[in-house]
Amino acid sequence: MSRSVFVTGANRGIGLAVARAMAADGDRVAVGHRSGEPPEGFFGVRCDVTDQASVTEAFELVAKEQGPVEVLVANAGITRDTLMLRMGDEAFEEVLETNLMGAFRTVRAAAGAMLPARRGRIVLLSSALGFLGSPGQTNYAAAKTALLGMARSLAWELGSRGVTVNLVAPGIIDTDMTSALSDRRMADLMRMTPLGRTGTPEEVAAAVRFLASESAGYVTGAVLPVGGGIGMGL
Repeated sequence: MSRSVFVTGANRGIGLAVARAMAADGDRVAVGHRSGEPPEGFFGVRCDVTDQASVTEAFELVAKEQGPVEVLVANAGITRDTLMLRMGDEAFEEVLETNLMGAFRTVRAAAGAMLPARRGRIVLLSSALGFLGSPGQTNYAAAKTALLGMARSLAWELGSRGVTVNLVAPGIIDTDMTSALSDRRMADLMRMTPLGRTGTPEEVAAAVRFLASESAGYVTGAVLPVGGGIGMGL
């Protein structure tokens, strides 16, 4: 069954891999992007998750093009890494505004259509390092771990209407975000990863695809780590 899918932050990396995986299953996929151009072959929607008006307009455009959103993958996120004593309020608040409040805005918009339809899948992208903690990422870890409390609360609120809410927690994935890590930091992280390698966006997309599928209809409020063993026991 072809569904209306919206993936935020999907013009590259994990978001793009998710969009491609869902499209390969026959779903109608819209990709949200704040800047740049949408990937070829997808319906692109400008969506600044820090702006409620932009989020509202994006969901209206998606609904008009391919029907109300039935699967939401909240992937949009940023980093502003620095040690806490050097981190200003702006750097902390900017990350929370995008990574946490942005997810809240998009989930709220999606749920509005899912509840009357009595079905839906919501998948939030968190981070294994968020749960472990990471030097220089106080803001990022705070936002990514907060998503768990939000997801589990929403699992209670939306479950009676057939809507599931789950979390995927990637580890060290080969994306632009991790390419900025120093060789020393990457070596440290690989020592913390039992499989001893970075993951691929496609491996994360496979986990998202499962949680968004009919096969995961009895899975909600769950955390699915995709990190080669880093953060076991999340």
